[in-house]
Formats: sequence, structure tokens, C-alpha cells
Amino acid sequence: MERLRAEITSSEQSLVGLMRDSGDGAGDDQADTGTKNITREHELALAANAREMLMQTERALEKLDAGTYGLCENCGNPIGKARMQAFPRATLCVECKQKQERRY
Repeated sequence: MERLRAEITSSEQSLVGLMRDSGDGAGDDQADTGTKNITREHELALAANAREMLMQTERALEKLDAGTYGLCENCGNPIGKARMQAFPRATLCVECKQKQERRY
């Protein structure tokens, strides 16, 4: 959780700098403007990903405290050990996750 919080803080600081620098585009050619936009979008995506992972981690810790960690939120069956080792923040068993992905 601390690593994720540090990543979020770092991304937010980078975004502040990028936003400040993007206001003064005088003399920039189209490539410079495009590069700034891509960099800003990349930082936004990194920050959003870190926030999502932090929320998932906090949720997993809450489930540990409640005694429901490792149980599928949809069907209530245990989530497989291999899945939990690969993705400790999993909230759905493989079957329910596959059903969810088919809907989208």
C-alpha cells in the first residue's frame, strides 16, 4: 500500500509540472505539443492505475479482517489457490470472472 501511495504522489507531482508547462506552448511545434499531450496522458493513466490497485488492496485487507478473503463475491465459492497467488486482490473465482468478461 505504501508503494502504491508513493506512486500516486509521484504521478500527481509529475502531472502538476506537466500541467504548468503545458500552458506556455509559445514556440512549440506540433511534435512538441503532441509529446507533451502523450506524456500527460501517460501520467494520468499511471495515476489512475495506481489508485485502482490501492483500492483493490484496501478491499482485500478489509476482506481479510472480515474473514471473507479468498471467497468469490458472486457465487461464494472459494477462489482457487493458484488464482489468489497470481492475483491476490481477486474478488471473483475464475468461472465468475470469465462470465463477467463475456458480458462486456
